[in-house]
Amino acid sequence: MSPLACGFTLYSKCSTESDAAYKKGAEVVKRPFKISWVEAAAIIASSLVLISSAMAQVQAAAPLWELGGVAIGVSQQAYPGSDQKVSKALALPFFVYRGEMLRADRDTAGIRALKTQNFEIDIGVAGSFGAGSGSLDARQGMPELGTLVELGPRLKWNLGAAPGNGRWRAEIPLRGVFDLSNQVEHKGLSFEPKLIYERQSTSGWSYNASIGAIFADTKLAQTFYEVNSAQATAMRPAYAATSGLIAWRLGTSFSRSLSRDWRLFGFARVDTVAGAANEFSPLVRQTTGATVGMGVSYNWLRSEQRGQD
Repeated sequence: MSPLACGFTLYSKCSTESDAAYKKGAEVVKRPFKISWVEAAAIIASSLVLISSAMAQVQAAAPLWELGGVAIGVSQQAYPGSDQKVSKALALPFFVYRGEMLRADRDTAGIRALKTQNFEIDIGVAGSFGAGSGSLDARQGMPELGTLVELGPRLKWNLGAAPGNGRWRAEIPLRGVFDLSNQVEHKGLSFEPKLIYERQSTSGWSYNASIGAIFADTKLAQTFYEVNSAQATAMRPAYAATSGLIAWRLGTSFSRSLSRDWRLFGFARVDTVAGAANEFSPLVRQTTGATVGMGVSYNWLRSEQRGQD
């Protein structure tokens, strides 16, 4: 893909915590880079997911549309099983629309096909930042992991009241995974069922906690864990990846209004490949890893008309 340079630059670094780097002290590679407009659009969508997932408890009387900006910093495990992190900081615009069927809200992308008291079916979106193989020790000389975006149908099931005036919800998404750094190449399918507890406190904090599992088909598993014979080295033997469990995941997010237009939000998750289908791939260097992020959003414009819940 020949990227059309975007009008802004992200700050990125990849930190190493293993092998010789661990003995000498963590090495950090810092480099500015430019991204394509397609990748920029995906990052905006992913940022909107992060903001609105943290705000999911406060949408009942929200405007039909909102326009604003977000600044966010993320430190992300390069992939489940990696011993290195990818850190990024960026500032981008966002747009929210809350129609009855057409949606760009929370982590809904485009269509909400069904909405009842207990069930909802929509098109969900998720994503992760890429990491060049040159900055990942385990993947030296292998194809890079690009900016990945996941898109597909999702069932949301409201399970009722939970302790502390909270609510239980289950989400069952099935998504296609696409590499925006490589001509939107299809990388496989992911399945990520999870159970969510969400609550809004009387002090104004909204938060949730979730537990789930990530499953992948063979093609997606190969993207992360396959080592073919041409890529094998003395320290990285050939390995045939298989479909199945990728990782278990625990997550949490929070948000709070600072004023009518400003909102603080943050999130964290822990992934573990213990018992996963490809736990013994030579590309798995660490069983458990964390991702954290924090940011602030500013609402510049909003409609007077109220949106649909």
